[in-house]
Amino acid sequence: MGWGRTYFAGQAIAGALWWVAVFASPAVREMTLGALNPVAVAVLDIPLFVVASALAAAGVRGAAIVSTGWTVLVAVSLAGYATVTAEAGWGVVAMVAASAGSIVALCLVLLGRIPTEWLLRGPFAFRPANARPSHAAHLAATFGQIAVFWALFLAVIPFVAASLEQRWAIALPFPAVAGAIGGVVLVAASLLGIWSALVMSTLGNGTPLPAAMPTTLVIAGPYRWVRNPMAVASIVQGVAVGLILSSWVVVVYAIIGAVLWNYAIRPHEEADLERRFGADFRRYRESVRCWIPRLPVAASLT
Repeated sequence: MGWGRTYFAGQAIAGALWWVAVFASPAVREMTLGALNPVAVAVLDIPLFVVASALAAAGVRGAAIVSTGWTVLVAVSLAGYATVTAEAGWGVVAMVAASAGSIVALCLVLLGRIPTEWLLRGPFAFRPANARPSHAAHLAATFGQIAVFWALFLAVIPFVAASLEQRWAIALPFPAVAGAIGGVVLVAASLLGIWSALVMSTLGNGTPLPAAMPTTLVIAGPYRWVRNPMAVASIVQGVAVGLILSSWVVVVYAIIGAVLWNYAIRPHEEADLERRFGADFRRYRESVRCWIPRLPVAASLT
């Protein structure tokens, strides 16, 4: 049995156990369904979620599509219900997680793999920067990107996530010093991100943008210690914002971003760098880690 079918088998078992808990425990029912009638929900959810997941585990591809579609629909609907009523917040968390797992499992069942290359289409496709623009133009493009990304991923999305966390009554207590620690870490990570952007734009003859990648391999500044310091900075910034907002949802959001970048984006990015820079990049990759800094051997990078 492949990983996709194995996931659907686990989902079928978890779904069946959850329904047992819903009818056996008023507390579970209230946390996950709020005031919704469990019988009315079960009439649809048991065949379309539990049974369909079991059939998907048995190899019925159509059932995998049905189960995934229903799971996503329930997650969206339950999120709307929880936002309006401030009930069933933990049900939203469970169904959002199930939706993500189901989508990945469906890809494995139908395609035999996760098509991560779909994330790198259009403006996100890797293209070398035009050699004509000056360093000033590259810097302007880089800091324009930073302004947009920081506003979206470090302000708008975390604020919305933290607000929904409170609305859905799924917030957890944080230590009183979490905000102060988060503030210090955010400043440090932001400085690392800015330093990395400056080095990339001035020495790489390009930008961190996928559509305007550097045309020179950069191994100076923070790139001597980690291969993608901007990614490291971004993940740490996300965690710091979560601490400032006392939001475990935002912290998880940052961690998910790290996993997504590491397993979905990084392999394509490094394959592109290897195609363009060949042995120089291979030596660099062997000498400098991706996430954990270490002092590089100078001779191996020159």
